Amino acid sequence: MWPLTAVLSPLSLLRPPAPSSEEAQEEAPPPPAEVHEVHEEEEKPRLKLTAPKIPEGEKVDFDDIQKKRQNKDLLELQALIDSHFEARKKEEEELVALKERIEKRRAERAEQQRTRAERERERQSRLAEEKARREEEEAKRRAEDDLKKKKALSSMGATYSSYLAKADQKRGKKQTAREMKKKVLAERRKPLNIDHLSQEKLMDKARELWETLYQLETNKFDYAEKLKRQKYEVTNLRSRIDQAQKHSKKAGTTAKGKVGGRWR
Repeated sequence: MWPLTAVLSPLSLLRPPAPSSEEAQEEAPPPPAEVHEVHEEEEKPRLKLTAPKIPEGEKVDFDDIQKKRQNKDLLELQALIDSHFEARKKEEEELVALKERIEKRRAERAEQQRTRAERERERQSRLAEEKARREEEEAKRRAEDDLKKKKALSSMGATYSSYLAKADQKRGKKQTAREMKKKVLAERRKPLNIDHLSQEKLMDKARELWETLYQLETNKFDYAEKLKRQKYEVTNLRSRIDQAQKHSKKAGTTAKGKVGGRWR
């Protein structure tokens, strides 16, 4: 068998051995005739390739070389497969770790939300208790104030009775004025009942409503002007009364007049 260096470098076998100077002289072709000088310049010496000579007694085992190459390829492929599965295993481990972190974060967030909701419930409960306490204190304070007022008014005797009568009278007047206002509004507010009307009647109804609105706005303006004049007259009269009182004080006499519902 050939040595390993000869097997791994087959190009060295294909390369012919360098001929010695004597062999080159023997194998060199004879020079051409001098007559054809142009043809001599074109022709060049050619190197003869000879098959490599295999030493006797040694053979090349190509099957062994092929097996070694296959084994080498298999080892490289196995290394690639191992590295792939190692990377796949690492990715799966990272994915599992990521899922665990996500679950842990989700649990922490749920715990935070539960704690926040519990704190909010406690805060709302405290606010409700504080509000109830303030309302109770306010009710007690009002009850005490009412009791004090009743005691003070009961000690006044007849004055208290007259006070109650006046209060009832004022409430009756307010109630009567409110009832009158409701009555007037009820009279002025008339139902439309326009579902059965035709287009022409609807136009007439709209024109009638516009005229009513116009009349109400006119009355409103007149009442506002009347109120302004009355206020002006009241102010003018009060200023005259004040001036008369000032003059009477300067003269040393006391003038009597009804101001604010009392005689002075």
